[in-house]
Amino acid sequence: MADIASPIKIGKLTLKNRITMAPTVKFDFTDDTGVATDMLVEHYKERAEHGCALICVEATAVVPSGRFCRGHMGLYNDEQMESQKRITEAVHAAGIPIIIQLNHTGMTGNPELGEVIAPSAVKTRNGGTAHAMTIDEVHAMQQAYIDAAVRAKMAGYDGVQLHACHGYLINQFASPVVNFREDEYGGSIENRARFGVEIIKGIREVCGPDFLISARISGYEGSVEESIQTGEAYVAAGCDYLQVSSGIDDVEKMERDASLSYNAVCELGVRFHEHFKGRVPVSAVNGIRTPEAARYLLDNDLVDTIDLGCGILADPALPEAILNGTPYVECFNCARCQYGPGGSHKCPAAMKRQKTVG
Repeated sequence: MADIASPIKIGKLTLKNRITMAPTVKFDFTDDTGVATDMLVEHYKERAEHGCALICVEATAVVPSGRFCRGHMGLYNDEQMESQKRITEAVHAAGIPIIIQLNHTGMTGNPELGEVIAPSAVKTRNGGTAHAMTIDEVHAMQQAYIDAAVRAKMAGYDGVQLHACHGYLINQFASPVVNFREDEYGGSIENRARFGVEIIKGIREVCGPDFLISARISGYEGSVEESIQTGEAYVAAGCDYLQVSSGIDDVEKMERDASLSYNAVCELGVRFHEHFKGRVPVSAVNGIRTPEAARYLLDNDLVDTIDLGCGILADPALPEAILNGTPYVECFNCARCQYGPGGSHKCPAAMKRQKTVG
């Protein structure tokens, strides 16, 4: 059993408790420049001031063509890097470490922003066919991730998180569902993990031993066991932290006990924790919207940390409620998150909170 308020060491960082903020994209808090704006600075500052132990900034593009849309933050030029310093300074002023998630959309990319690429020639979101990356293009993309990590460190981030889940590029390489390559980046689990492994090694080499490297990994590609093997490859390459979520394959195919109090995506984190316990910290996410749900996972030694998504968007004070029992406004669990990307950001819980706090 771990007390949710107890500190934990992850890599060279010590977090003051077991609560982290998951990366949650906005898409209209910036513009085509991809720079960090006042809205983004305030967004992360407010959540750092209410008990969270680690902030992970939203999916940030490593190249312009890897964006979801034009209003997507980037870390592929120095102007963006300089703007990010405002976020890290604001969060560090609250005494909280901060990492940033590095992302490329891959087959889910926006064709208006450049050629849609993937490990293999698979269908894209607009019904087209993705360009299957050549070996030279694979290596160039790996370097783009590494360069973005260097910029992240220069901007003051304590580490990076690789977006290796939710169907994006690193996840695509790892998944047997969409990776049909017959070279060293396809076929076996080891080969499919290689794209992410070489990025991790490259980041570790240039950013040093003190820079935290997390992977937000899909916990179900083929099976949980296969995904755990991918996680093992990432850890062997230098990954400090596994933050587990869903990916391309359908997690609902997983055999599970329907009586469990947490959902299937959260269970992926629990299963990873069972495997990596005592070696690598593991975080779970999804459906953790109340203090009771958060404490249950830690009280029963099911995970090392919890990632808050919708709950901390609805009310930044949720971590304080978890730790101290103070009042908060619970996420309404809307069918489509009203705070999320492409929405109006008229979150009913956030609006209720605003009336309460004035």
